[in-house]
Amino acid sequence: MKTGKTYAHYTEWLSADQMHEASKEWLSELQFVRDEHRFFEDLITTFTSQLIALDTFSDNKEIIDAINRSHKQNNTLIEAVKTHENELQIMVDGINQLDREKAYAKEHRDLIYTISDFLKHYKSLKSQLFDIIKTIKKEEKQRHLIDKK
Repeated sequence: MKTGKTYAHYTEWLSADQMHEASKEWLSELQFVRDEHRFFEDLITTFTSQLIALDTFSDNKEIIDAINRSHKQNNTLIEAVKTHENELQIMVDGINQLDREKAYAKEHRDLIYTISDFLKHYKSLKSQLFDIIKTIKKEEKQRHLIDKK
């Protein structure tokens, strides 16, 4: 895959400042995702009875379980990024520790892949959940219109 190779070569040339900025951006985005997970929990709680009543309950349950797993993975990634950020001193301490610096750059590259993959899957889950809620809201609206007649 060409993109993977591009990232691998690119990270070899990242400065400590660039890695620090990337880590800050990751942390910010992952913390926002954590807030969205809280919103999803409230949304799921609000629509629990409708989620159970839908004919697609098993599919809905799988998506809800996937969101819960995503929440746990997000928390793990937040801690990994914080740890990674705290270890940045290896790159800026002025001491030539080529093996440790190389390992840090490799860890940074791995985080690029991991976080990118996580966010891709997360966006897909989010879209699926919103589709389910949209279906519920449409059915509620139709029922409301029928009841008015």
